Amino acid sequence: MDNVSLLPASPVLLATADEMLLDDLLRLAAAAEVTPRVERDLLGLRRCWQSATLVVVGQDFIDPLARTQPVRRPGVVVAGVDAEDAGLYRRALAIGAEGVFLLPGEEAALGDKFADTLDGGVRAATTLAFVGGCGGAGATTLAAAVAVTGSRRGLRTMLIDGDPLGGGIDLALGNETDRGSRWPELLNAAGRVSAAALRSALPLVEGLAVLSWDRSEVTSLPPEAMRSVLGAAQRSSDLVVVDLPRRADPAAEEAFVRATATLVVVPRDVRSCAAAARLVGPLRQVAGDLRVVAREPGLSGLSAVDVADHLKLPLAAKLAFDDDLRGLMDQGRFDPRPRGALGRTATDLLDLFGLSESLAA
Repeated sequence: MDNVSLLPASPVLLATADEMLLDDLLRLAAAAEVTPRVERDLLGLRRCWQSATLVVVGQDFIDPLARTQPVRRPGVVVAGVDAEDAGLYRRALAIGAEGVFLLPGEEAALGDKFADTLDGGVRAATTLAFVGGCGGAGATTLAAAVAVTGSRRGLRTMLIDGDPLGGGIDLALGNETDRGSRWPELLNAAGRVSAAALRSALPLVEGLAVLSWDRSEVTSLPPEAMRSVLGAAQRSSDLVVVDLPRRADPAAEEAFVRATATLVVVPRDVRSCAAAARLVGPLRQVAGDLRVVAREPGLSGLSAVDVADHLKLPLAAKLAFDDDLRGLMDQGRFDPRPRGALGRTATDLLDLFGLSESLAA
């Protein structure tokens, strides 16, 4: 035990008088490359209660701590070994614990909690997935606009191109020649990816981290890579925007399942609505919050409400493109101006999901 750091700046606090449990916790912390602070009595736990990013309370300390009525704070979990303790979860709630980890069965999950602290704690990133209801709907353009607008608001934002056959979202942003990692370098990612390392490896566009494709012949994305990369993005961001393909594949499903909301972009015409209806059915199985963005103008007289009603989805926003947008994008000058049609839609969507400028501040 002599190598345990007592520095108050440690992101993890371990509190237990159970030496066997402490040995297990120290082993997990070492595997996650975290040096914890250790407190073996209630006084030390109370003194350091507010200073650590993560507080791991041993099963033996729950009742004594509860009697002190500690100030509620995030980042508190309980660790124990006695699965026969019938009242363990109820007692953990009494100290405001967010979870209970019984060892050895839940060692991996608790190890992830330790590793999260290296990324500065776990962010609750809002994750918006965009998909076109038909070909050429403009979902990629809208996804890029939302990401750029979020970054300009001061939100820590990452834009992920999840469509290997889409041509590369970096072409829309005009940063295809910028140095930084692309998907082919991350295809073997599995398990836990460092959030800080991922963000530092990606090219930036006005502070926006962008993960796109290069011009190689890679045409598929392993679901394990999507799961690991998206998890790292969510741990290091306020906003994650994912542009996804219309075809159902395991990697896209990983993103749909993990998205805060999925936005289907649909032009206001009959054929587009018919195509979108075929897509929406399978999406309902994997997307928890599914909404439609109706693209203007309508060529067949359909209103935005008509589109939403036909698809039986909530209407998230109306979308129109600025007249000069295509020419600007061809010149690598993507700029969703706040007062332009595209910029207003991007702003409306950020507001809809509570991503205000005050949040970024």
